[in-house]
Amino acid sequence: MTFCLGITVDQGLVAIADTRVVAGNECLIAKKTASYQGPGFAFFVMNSGLRSLRDKVLLFFEEAFARDTQTRDRLFKVVNLYAQQVRRVAEEDGEALARAELKFNAYSLIGGQMSGDSAHRLFLIYPEGNWVEIGPDTPYQIIGASGFGKPILERSLTRSDSMLYAFKVGLLAFDATRLCAADVDFPMDVILYSRGSFTLVEQRYVYDDVRAISNWWQERMRRSVHDLPSEWIEAAFARLTGDELVR
Repeated sequence: MTFCLGITVDQGLVAIADTRVVAGNECLIAKKTASYQGPGFAFFVMNSGLRSLRDKVLLFFEEAFARDTQTRDRLFKVVNLYAQQVRRVAEEDGEALARAELKFNAYSLIGGQMSGDSAHRLFLIYPEGNWVEIGPDTPYQIIGASGFGKPILERSLTRSDSMLYAFKVGLLAFDATRLCAADVDFPMDVILYSRGSFTLVEQRYVYDDVRAISNWWQERMRRSVHDLPSEWIEAAFARLTGDELVR
């Protein structure tokens, strides 16, 4: 499984990805992010699904992007070009994967800004090659193991939040996922993009870097449970003795 999270807020973009790759009985560390920047453009790609599909799609995309300079003004054109490579790989490998009872499961997130874009954008590309833009109402998208971190993001994140706040919430979503999904873990790759900068900032974190935050959050959650308003809950335990209620 994979955890790749893209967040878009007014200030910019936050991308978080785990690096664990499970191959048979082996666990490997490999990047699930790719970044591209130059004069007047900066964007990243994150992938979930079979590693072989990710590598082949990216190779085809990089070749096509270097050749097709007409895509350099708008990010949606880059996404269209990328989607063409997804369909190309599906045509080449889909039948062989089906014979091996494997699914063509190449999901991708592309975020960034091109010279003709008024602001940054974030897109989700499906294995079929169609795509949607991640909008202001739900300013995030997870591909891979999405269920564990989604409640934190859904309760906490809005488009008007700062990038710093978005990163903190994303870190908590990652931490929740790696605790619950055995095949999601550190190191964690982070990409930050500030609106209009055309510069990507990348950083890799290991568990020791965020151990104190993880422990603090766990203790704060336990304390919050004890502090919950509980008059009606305690009424349900009215027949129990005091000692039983404490236990």
